[in-house]
Amino acid sequence: MSSRGLNLCTLSGNVAADPQVRQIERKTGGSAQVAEITIYVDRIPSRKDNDSFTVDISVWEGSPAWRKLSHVKKGSLIIASGAIDAFPYISKTDSQARAGLQLKATDIFLDSSPKVEEPKPDEF
Repeated sequence: MSSRGLNLCTLSGNVAADPQVRQIERKTGGSAQVAEITIYVDRIPSRKDNDSFTVDISVWEGSPAWRKLSHVKKGSLIIASGAIDAFPYISKTDSQARAGLQLKATDIFLDSSPKVEEPKPDEF
């Protein structure tokens, strides 16, 4: 068994805004719907606040992830799995070239567990 060419990534993060669904025309004819989601992924959850990066996620009509899309809202904690790719872009703030990440989701899992506050040292 070979892992050559394997591109599978699983990321967990909070949804930045409600998914945006759009209709696109396929090169081969016909049309399809695709939803765009951006999530914030913590680099290391135990580190300081605001230490995260964003990942853009595309969810195509007909995929297992598409069926769960109605449950994804701004602030939701989701786990997305699929193929990942880098894409360059120009930053609007300083006009510098940047690298972004795009995940083509094959499935989305909804994390329904409540966020638990870490106990403070004096509460032990």
